[in-house]
Amino acid sequence: MRRELIINACALEVRVALLEDRVLTEFMVERNAQRGLAGNIYKGRVMRVLPGMQAAFVDIGLEKAGFLHVSDFLDEVGAFGALAREMEEGEVETEPVGTDSEPPSDMPTPEDGAEGHLEDDEDGAKSHRKPRRRQHKRSRLPIEQQLRRNQEIIVQIAKEPIGTKGSRLTSFISLAGRHLVYMPTTNHLGMSRRIESAEERNRLRSIVGEVRPPQGGFIIRTACEGVSKREIQQDVNFLTRLWADVVKKAESQPPATLLYADLDLALRAIRDLFSTDVDRLWCDHPPTYERIAQFVQQYLPRLRSRVSLYEGQEPIFDHFGIEPQIERALERKVWLKSGGYLVFDQAEALTAIDVNTGRFVGKKNQEETVLKTNLEAVEEVANQLRLRNIGGIIIVDFIDMTKEGNRKRVSEALSQALRRDKARTSMFKISELGLVQMTRKRTRDSLQAMLTEQCPRCDGRAVIKSMPTLAAEVLRGIQRDASRRNHGGMLLVKLNPDMARYLYGPGFKGLEELEQRFEVKVVLKSKDGLEPGAFEISQAPAAA
Repeated sequence: MRRELIINACALEVRVALLEDRVLTEFMVERNAQRGLAGNIYKGRVMRVLPGMQAAFVDIGLEKAGFLHVSDFLDEVGAFGALAREMEEGEVETEPVGTDSEPPSDMPTPEDGAEGHLEDDEDGAKSHRKPRRRQHKRSRLPIEQQLRRNQEIIVQIAKEPIGTKGSRLTSFISLAGRHLVYMPTTNHLGMSRRIESAEERNRLRSIVGEVRPPQGGFIIRTACEGVSKREIQQDVNFLTRLWADVVKKAESQPPATLLYADLDLALRAIRDLFSTDVDRLWCDHPPTYERIAQFVQQYLPRLRSRVSLYEGQEPIFDHFGIEPQIERALERKVWLKSGGYLVFDQAEALTAIDVNTGRFVGKKNQEETVLKTNLEAVEEVANQLRLRNIGGIIIVDFIDMTKEGNRKRVSEALSQALRRDKARTSMFKISELGLVQMTRKRTRDSLQAMLTEQCPRCDGRAVIKSMPTLAAEVLRGIQRDASRRNHGGMLLVKLNPDMARYLYGPGFKGLEELEQRFEVKVVLKSKDGLEPGAFEISQAPAAA
């Protein structure tokens, strides 16, 4: 199977697509004016303590206060300040620390299939069964005995604001490197489940045990497999210095201040997705390509030859056939090859997926037809959950099957298909009614939430593409037309008045970049009656 990572960047947004045999399996987008927040570390100020919810609201400088549950709070973060400074100044030598040290009892380990702030699940530490009850080795103090109003604390965003909810916060800090995840507030040592070799697991545990500092835990990521001791030591040094900088900044900055921002989407994609099983990485934006090349040269020198700059005139997502696949991922109905189809309905509380036979009538009997449709739907459900980034509670309504053996077969097939998903999932067996209840970890908005907004014409009952999404599509449409013409001259583009105002305002940098690249002057003209995403292009005389 050929895997390719495609990065499309412009002045408005960065889009990342992961292809497996030219089939889109993962898609992410980040608007340059709306950078992602997950992983950012802040110096916060407690606004309210709610004993009835055992939680607190913390001001971190965003529009909405963050939510901090008692299970996500550690009252000893400040105690690590002196140690962090000593590590920064080289006064503390790294020495072996027993790998059997335990994290705080309230903190989920990578082996728990339970919800937690650790991002170890992106390396395969996930569960497809009901989470085990965690054993508490110490009693948890009520939050009103740990926090007070106006208290200053260091917190990290574990989940980005979703809908009307603010950020989910944690004081169990985790800093992701290429090979390791550093957790300065615990001594736990975890390992990605995707590293299957017992010999390699023991080797990595031994190395990390030797080079880790006296305080702090680590998660060994999948990318660490086969890595030398020298590279691991470099990752440890980088992450401990990074934490020392965070603590030092926290001592001098006022509350509601950003202490550390995670990498932008392009570099996060390199860190998290670009590995030896990716055959080629393409980027179409020279400045972004240079940053990626430098990042890969520093952290992944063995993969430098796989990074290429896309220089074609055709938009890169058009060249790789990605745009139609994104459009299909926004549709409510998804067709199966047999003629059956799935229907996705995303609501506030849960997502319902309905499986139907559609045009497929089978050849032998009804039970076999139903089984074949359900098994085909299993693969598509797993793919769509990953592509659409659907999280929270999910109900899959398979077609009713009379035989228990067939229900078990479908349930096992779905469990197996979900193992390819890096997001942690938990599912129950299929019921007699053909229903599967499952959850999928949600740390950011779904694809629909990222690319669409509520339609003002239907009182929010459906969605339309947002103005930034349509503006980017219009610019790509102008690019397609400009690439077919000779360089130079002037293009007259008639479009919706609101779109014209947007492109002359927030979208002007993208328009200017397009003009410079194709050596063409683009003149926008409002035309009533055109939908926001529609436009008309013609060659304009030079004197226009």
